[in-house]
Amino acid sequence: EICVPILERESGLTYATVAPSPPTPLPRGERGAVPQSRAIAAFTPSPSRGAGRDEGDQTHGLTRALTPSPSKGEGWGEGQKPVPSHPTGHFFLGYSPERINPGDHEHRLTTIKKVTSGSTPEAAQFVDDLYRSIITAGTHLAPSIRVAEAAKVIENTQRDVNIALINELAMLFHRLDLDTDAVLAAAGSKWNFLPFRPGLVGGHCIGVDPYYLTHKAQEIGYHPAMILAGRRINDGMGAYVAQQVIQLMARRALPIHGARLLILGLTFKENCPDLRNTRVIDIIDELRGYGVAVDVHDPWADAAEARAEYGIELVESPAKGAYQAIILAVAHRQFREQGHQALRDYGLPGAVLYDVKHLFPADAVDGRL
Repeated sequence: EICVPILERESGLTYATVAPSPPTPLPRGERGAVPQSRAIAAFTPSPSRGAGRDEGDQTHGLTRALTPSPSKGEGWGEGQKPVPSHPTGHFFLGYSPERINPGDHEHRLTTIKKVTSGSTPEAAQFVDDLYRSIITAGTHLAPSIRVAEAAKVIENTQRDVNIALINELAMLFHRLDLDTDAVLAAAGSKWNFLPFRPGLVGGHCIGVDPYYLTHKAQEIGYHPAMILAGRRINDGMGAYVAQQVIQLMARRALPIHGARLLILGLTFKENCPDLRNTRVIDIIDELRGYGVAVDVHDPWADAAEARAEYGIELVESPAKGAYQAIILAVAHRQFREQGHQALRDYGLPGAVLYDVKHLFPADAVDGRL
């Protein structure tokens, strides 16, 4: 969220506030920076009388300072050095990173503590006061926009790295013939063991923000080895799941090339219609590389959006007894309510049922992450 307090002394306007929430996009296949300037420009006034703008820019994971060159008629241009405040006092910027968790009905806007910041102490205080008026959980006033944005990036990077560790352990435990869920349950009996689970890492934050941080790190000559290693592991989990299913099919002498396979769930998380950066697409792409015909069913996803974003035609009502394998990719409550036997009924006799999300007990499925 970018909150922009504007001070126009001559017009008699004290403050006008706009709070757009431009996304943190990362086009499929890209690992670099994505400009946000057009999203911000739509909500900011034209420069005049030497006003300055300090823009909280997530394209590099940290803030860039922008200053105008009105005398050259250039409008907003990129400055050579940060300008913490502008003497004219016409325009200031505040920044408050979003912490919304899609599909979470407990942690909502007003019940999540907000980090706030501003391009000047006065702007920061204004933004903090603004959010304090609606956020019951309170706020944390950061000393600068750069600190606030760095905090946002590492919140998601920390989760990404922790999930990558559990994903790597899941792959290791599979080779050791150990059930990952059983190991995690035993380790979780210790008071300070962190309860992360294996799985696909998608969405618009956790799977994206680390790249802004690594881009900035590499830009200044630092190689962020752990962060990039975590990203490589998590980015490879979709292909890993597909390969596990192919192996299970081969062991049962099921046909692979030309086989029909049903994937249950396309959204990036359960009980949520959000398709942004879903890594279920990686499972689909890997399976298609084996010549498998893939159908996708998701009661939460919008069919038009799935078609536009991924070229996938969702199957509204999968046929019973039609598939050599079924992959439970997203733990929507509808699938839990159906039960594992109803999901098996989509398959031919001897079909493979693979549970990515550990929705069902180990003895109820043929494989799980």
